[in-house]
Amino acid sequence: MSIKHLSTPSVSEIEAEDKEQVSVACAHLAQHEVVAIPTETVYGLAADATSDLAVAKIYAVKNRPLFNPLILHTYSIERALEIGVFSTSVEIFASKIWAPTQHKSVTLVVPLRQTDMFKLATAGLSTVGIRIPNHPVTSELLRSYPNPLAAPSANISTQISATNADIVRKSLGNKVAHIIDGGQCKVGLESTIIDASVEPYTVLRLGGASIDDIADMLGYFPQVVPLGSAIKAPGMQKRHYAPSIPLYTDQIDSAEGEAFLGFGEYDKGPYNLSLSGNLVEAAANLFRLLSELDDSTRFSAIKVAPIPHIGLGNAINDRLSRASSTE
Repeated sequence: MSIKHLSTPSVSEIEAEDKEQVSVACAHLAQHEVVAIPTETVYGLAADATSDLAVAKIYAVKNRPLFNPLILHTYSIERALEIGVFSTSVEIFASKIWAPTQHKSVTLVVPLRQTDMFKLATAGLSTVGIRIPNHPVTSELLRSYPNPLAAPSANISTQISATNADIVRKSLGNKVAHIIDGGQCKVGLESTIIDASVEPYTVLRLGGASIDDIADMLGYFPQVVPLGSAIKAPGMQKRHYAPSIPLYTDQIDSAEGEAFLGFGEYDKGPYNLSLSGNLVEAAANLFRLLSELDDSTRFSAIKVAPIPHIGLGNAINDRLSRASSTE
């Protein structure tokens, strides 16, 4: 069966200064360096996925366990097919989720095409997570650089993900060779990771694409793999995305010296994920606000208001659950 792919997210005409940033980033990547890149989800720490030296630098910068695999980023389904083995059904699904008119922030885990490739980036697994980000500057970077980029979130492992370049600078400083400033991330949560290596598909990590949207495209609701399962993709550790001070979920009040992160009607100050109770807005604001509140000189703890367990609220609660875990 021949599958006609819709064109992948198009690259709008980017500014001259963005083209210069892409050129600088390509030069650093070619020297096995790590650069921070913007995506629609969160900022990533990118390195040449074919270079074990470069990938090792990602692990070092993030202080990331080597058993936690990295997602490979590319710019088209055709390029993704060179990296992983896509069955006909997976290829059809990929054409839907990565179509420009309805692009979803999804990473697909599929069998690795060449098992001797990307050993360090895949943590030695026979599967690989692949994603096509939807950001014009990073799309241009991926088209300009010859190899796929391994790119986990741009933060110290287990800490809060960065949703703008200022947060990257604050958390990583001079640990990366270059930071591409692509503005504030629109989604604000990492991609949803779907294991498409076997059928029926399962969700390994909740994220920026809702289960409802995925079910509409699949024709069924995929099972969500529980926390603590064998690590097959990034973000599966129970403790993940955590601030340095204690965090408590489903709170309606806070004590003196504690920060309160509100949502909707639960509003007690300047920090609110969404005054209107909009889950998309809350997702986009989550990591930025957690970064602001992660300050032991001002607060002893972070109390987070109840978030409904619907739509993107499931992914937000998943992040908060990991952030509040002591394991």
